[in-house]
Amino acid sequence: MDEISEALAAVGPRLKRLRTERGVTLTVLSEATGISRSTLSRLETGQRRPTLELLLPISRAHQVPLDELVGAPEVGDPRVRLKPRRGAAGTTVVPLTRQPGPLQTYKMVIPAGRSTPEPRTHEGYEWLFVLSGRLRLVLAEHDLVMGPGEAAEFDTRLPHWFGSAGDGPVEMLSLFGSQGERMHVRAKPRR
Repeated sequence: MDEISEALAAVGPRLKRLRTERGVTLTVLSEATGISRSTLSRLETGQRRPTLELLLPISRAHQVPLDELVGAPEVGDPRVRLKPRRGAAGTTVVPLTRQPGPLQTYKMVIPAGRSTPEPRTHEGYEWLFVLSGRLRLVLAEHDLVMGPGEAAEFDTRLPHWFGSAGDGPVEMLSLFGSQGERMHVRAKPRR
């Protein structure tokens, strides 16, 4: 087997390992890429030859370089360059998770001035960690102010809202599970 054939033979197992390590089903990947489940399955088992037309959408869905899918040697800049998005009321949202899957991570910068609570509900579970500033969290009947180093976790089916509680912006990390997965956080071991 020549070098190119060996590289192509390794693509299928690499695709399957990447997908399963991230907890993504063939159905979810199919929806994200527009490639049928059967074609994805055949790619993973080596029954279908990988092509750019198939690998590019998979690369985009997993948010990994094409080089990673085909096992190209690592070269260049290792930094992740994610693009910030503008959200409601001037909030800046930076996705920190590079692939689809059950848990997503975001850094959020909420400007001062977003102070009128508009609680919302949706499916999922969220964990928040305040990096800087003061965060006002309205959660059902609770109205809390959190400072740097404080965390909260809650079921997003409860009415919730958050904004800056001070004169400046608040920076926070958010881990969100759309399927309602709970994040398990322990500050110290149980005795």
